Amino acid sequence: MDASRPSRSSLPALPDSDRPEVAALLRDAFLGASFTADGLLDLLGAPAYAALARSETVPALRATRGDTPLELLVRLFLLQQPVPHARVADVLPVAACLESGWLTAAGPDEVAAAVDVRPYGGPEGEDWFIVSDLGCAVGGAGGIGSREEGVVLGVGGASTTLAGITVRTPVAAALDLGTGSGIQALHAGRHATRVTATDLNPRALHITALTLALSGAPAADLRQGSLFEPVPDGERYDLIVSNPPFVISPGARLTYRDGGMGGDDLCRTLVQQSGERLSEGGYAHFLANWQHVAGEEWQDRLRAWVPRGCDAWIVQREVQDVTQYAELWLRDAGDHRADQAAYQALYDAWLDEFEARKVKAVGFGWITLRRTDSAEPAVTVEEWPHPVEQPLGDTVLAHFARLDYLRAHDDAALLEAHFKLAAEVVQEQVGLPGAEDPEHVVLRQHRGMRRATKVDTVGAGFAGVCDGSLSVGRILDAIAQLVGEDPVLLRDRTPAQIRLLVEQGFLEPV
Repeated sequence: MDASRPSRSSLPALPDSDRPEVAALLRDAFLGASFTADGLLDLLGAPAYAALARSETVPALRATRGDTPLELLVRLFLLQQPVPHARVADVLPVAACLESGWLTAAGPDEVAAAVDVRPYGGPEGEDWFIVSDLGCAVGGAGGIGSREEGVVLGVGGASTTLAGITVRTPVAAALDLGTGSGIQALHAGRHATRVTATDLNPRALHITALTLALSGAPAADLRQGSLFEPVPDGERYDLIVSNPPFVISPGARLTYRDGGMGGDDLCRTLVQQSGERLSEGGYAHFLANWQHVAGEEWQDRLRAWVPRGCDAWIVQREVQDVTQYAELWLRDAGDHRADQAAYQALYDAWLDEFEARKVKAVGFGWITLRRTDSAEPAVTVEEWPHPVEQPLGDTVLAHFARLDYLRAHDDAALLEAHFKLAAEVVQEQVGLPGAEDPEHVVLRQHRGMRRATKVDTVGAGFAGVCDGSLSVGRILDAIAQLVGEDPVLLRDRTPAQIRLLVEQGFLEPV
């Protein structure tokens, strides 16, 4: 991933990225053997497939004890097991793979893979392949747990989360900043005319080229450098995506995760500098960590990151106290398996760093920006740790469309507008059993963000009759007559509640 320092690596040599014809032959062989996401699931079964995601390989090894082409490929490229040269020659162009570096000799009669290759299903059923360093495909033989500074990881939960929240409209230019193994560039290539991918780690750019070639995707414009250094002033993008090295650590040891700046400065800098790189109406999507500092509201901290001229939607998905956070990332690098005294010293260093910065917890979530010409950009910062429906790209797009609608409609215009209840919204009444009236009413979504919000009886009644046929004002007048309330007063106090229901996606303008 992108970072603020050069990468020094003793990792093994990578396949030649200037031999696209070999990648094409490999791709054909993979598809012919059903070495795809669907083929892998069919072969291994759900339990073994899920175990791979936990870096447990025994079930997969048991499931690949046969001699079919698919079993050979899984053992070779996912489980890092050497296989007989003579047998694999029936499946792969072995000579070309050895010459170009995809395979290496493992003794006189066997070959081994030089890189991890994980089948990955695209959003429209595409058969893609993500290349990473040996043992570093999530679902590969070793999991992460690597102390090698320049290591390049494969597909993880963060990668798929970012891909899922990204708006997927056709664009002219997209930037994948800190590309890693090229997953976001691969997705962007489906709907962007031109894709630029950057990374400080030259090994990551090499692996991205392999991922794109092996997946049959167009090549990207690959540039080495930290943050926006490889992007000249004045160069604009319609889409920017980044899963940066956001881990807040006391030392920049691992390029893929440690950004080399103090605290959450790397994420802040990335977000703040992205505004001037976006075209009008363009979107930027980031995953990030942020500090919860004593005496400071975390929401205010993040609002200060938003660049001028941008709407923002920031969602905190998880919070960990500093001990949980330190333990998570020490285990990520395998430090818990080291000498106990060394582990304790590292743990102490993390806590010293947090104490010096008065950090009590660390938040994780999504940040989405949209470049706007509005005089009053809208910034929404919220906490939503509950399950959501991925992919969320269309939900993100609809969120900003609703912001535009609400900005363009004052309360008077809102009363003249027509709305309908969004699909798959249900009403829940909460109260004591047998009570005549509920204590409160909840509207709950079963799509997108799957939000739930409390409403009063007027809000519930309003939502229940919103089918687009009557204006807001006429519905409120009818409700006022039913409940015996002054219609003028009801019209005055209800628009704020309606605005919230529109903003959160419970009501849709007709």
